[in-house]
Amino acid sequence: MILKEFRELRRDPRTLAMLIALPLLLLVIFGYAANFYVSSVETAVMGPSAQQVSTSLPPFFDVTQTDVDGSTAQATDLLRENKVDVVVVTGSTPAEQSTALVDGSNLFAAQSTVSILNKLGDQVRTEVLFNPELKTSWVMVPAIIGLILTFIGTIVTSIGLVREREAGTLEQLAVMPIRPSQVILGKIVPYFLLAALDMTVVTVLGMVLFGVPFNGNVLIFALGAALFLFVVLGLGVLISTISQTTGQAIQTAFLFLMPQILLSGMIFPLDAMAAGVRWIGYLLPLTYFTMISQGVMLRDAPISSLWLPLVVLAVMAIVVFTGSTLRFRRDLAPDVSKASKPEGSKSVDPTGADAS
Repeated sequence: MILKEFRELRRDPRTLAMLIALPLLLLVIFGYAANFYVSSVETAVMGPSAQQVSTSLPPFFDVTQTDVDGSTAQATDLLRENKVDVVVVTGSTPAEQSTALVDGSNLFAAQSTVSILNKLGDQVRTEVLFNPELKTSWVMVPAIIGLILTFIGTIVTSIGLVREREAGTLEQLAVMPIRPSQVILGKIVPYFLLAALDMTVVTVLGMVLFGVPFNGNVLIFALGAALFLFVVLGLGVLISTISQTTGQAIQTAFLFLMPQILLSGMIFPLDAMAAGVRWIGYLLPLTYFTMISQGVMLRDAPISSLWLPLVVLAVMAIVVFTGSTLRFRRDLAPDVSKASKPEGSKSVDPTGADAS
């Protein structure tokens, strides 16, 4: 009986992946990514004494910009567009008290920054923007919106075509006069509409229950959410095309979900991760939706500062949809040829010989 179970496991690579790959993944993630402390923050220094003050800041502040003519309004715009994490606005002389504007939407970096600035005493006055009280809920709710949509889109959709295969109706889809891309769209659209409704409900509840503001443009948020939904729903369909049973689909979906939960920057800040693990996070769609949702809801970020995550999600959507369509077409191609051949008919060999 024991040997039989080992043979069954050997024939089921997905279960083996869950038993072997997932623990290794968790070990690597928690070893290299489980770090809440940010070692440095990108900093801009503005004002008449920008050059002198920038050289006197602690090494924690990675000064990337100095502008002696910069104003407080320009400093706020830099933070709103997520170009830096901190802007130090200096006075007319180095001895005059400076003001450090901190981006509160980047929670972990802001907490580390405020802690360092408090040690400087009266030299710098600290002002936190976009999340003045550094509430965790303000930062987590926009990310949790994406996480909920990821769970719903990936798991629910992943069993769509699998149910067709298990019910024996996939062959009927194969002989219907519709293209694989139309089948994929037909599977995605109903879940897309339901997930969009869920997103609206979750967003409104997050604002009502936790007081999370919505400072930005609703249309930018809707565009980012639509692209993100298309990606996760497409992933669900892609998983269903490579799965034979519902159990396989759910197992594969969890293998896709775990990295998104742990490496998207929602729990652990991307800036605090090791470089190799951080780049895995940059391959995940939830990473980019979190950038969009936090930018729009908390900072009122313009679309010009969010073009990169929007473009990345659009590219991901195209790649995933294309992959799902090609995979589905490949799976159905043999069935189509069989279904189009009448029972009892003979095929003619090009040489003239009959073949049954």
